[in-house]
Amino acid sequence: MMRVAVAGAAGYIGGELLRLLLGHPEVEVVGAVSSRFPGKRVDGVHPNLRAVTDLKFCSVDNVGECDAVFLALPHRVAMTQIGDWVQRSKLVVDLTGDFRLDEAEVFRRYYGEEHQAPRLLGDFVPGLPELHRERLRTADLISVPGCMATAGVLALYPLVARDLIDLESGAQFDARTGSSGSGATAGPANLHAERSGAMRVFAPTGHRHEAEISRHLGLSAAMTATGVEAVRGVQTICHATLRPGVDRQTVRRAFREQYTDEPFVRVVAHQRGIFRYPEPKILLGSNYCDVGFAVDEGTGRLTTIAALDNLVKGGAGNAVQCFNIRMGRPETLGLTFPGLHPL
Repeated sequence: MMRVAVAGAAGYIGGELLRLLLGHPEVEVVGAVSSRFPGKRVDGVHPNLRAVTDLKFCSVDNVGECDAVFLALPHRVAMTQIGDWVQRSKLVVDLTGDFRLDEAEVFRRYYGEEHQAPRLLGDFVPGLPELHRERLRTADLISVPGCMATAGVLALYPLVARDLIDLESGAQFDARTGSSGSGATAGPANLHAERSGAMRVFAPTGHRHEAEISRHLGLSAAMTATGVEAVRGVQTICHATLRPGVDRQTVRRAFREQYTDEPFVRVVAHQRGIFRYPEPKILLGSNYCDVGFAVDEGTGRLTTIAALDNLVKGGAGNAVQCFNIRMGRPETLGLTFPGLHPL
């Protein structure tokens, strides 16, 4: 059994990590670290884990050496603690924004402060199996992308990889996210009275995930992010311009070729039906990212759509997928839950 610990285990992402890892057939969770609830039962904070575990939250000092640690800490905290975790664990999988970018100047621009461990920025392998699977097999430091960044990258990557879009024109991303994306300690804006029924644009320009998309796709990305009433789920719509002569069948073939062998990416672009395009609602609890597209052949306008559960494929599930790859285990181990319908 592989010994793993979760830091920041009381948050939403931390809870999803515990749910997945406690059900993983080759993992023993040896530490659920929380600075807020040390000594309290895990199922007191994550009631869905009742009768699943009698684990209690602990402090950092109670965690010994382990095979892997997952950092589900608040942004800007992981980079101050990374040295300690590297000493304790053979593999560090970071789910914060601290190591998602590889340049200190870009980090400063999007996060508004100096990075506390800039020398390590280039050492973290991006936790995107669909783009970096071979690098992940030998990585000791992994940084899982943001949920909207993961959706945005997967929705456009097949076309970028085949040079089917005009890179100089860049791409515009319109992202919608549920309230769980703000975390378990979100402020007044996430109160039910304020959030219910709202469609709140909280980042009209300059969202930090656009920097991640630009890094992975090599194009100029602009993102607008909107909070919607859902609790879970992300849907990202991208607008780009196809190169002359690229038609709908070429786009479809690019998606099919790219993702045919990917266990957690499904191409969804149907002519009819209720769920013609990717919809987060049917993905909740699953590690799938559904991607789809529409083409205006008269203008060369391309629209792609991606949907995922922000806490799973957009966070904890993607982290476990990367962990499986790194440890030489089947990539889908512990991640086969298909989602629910109706919900």
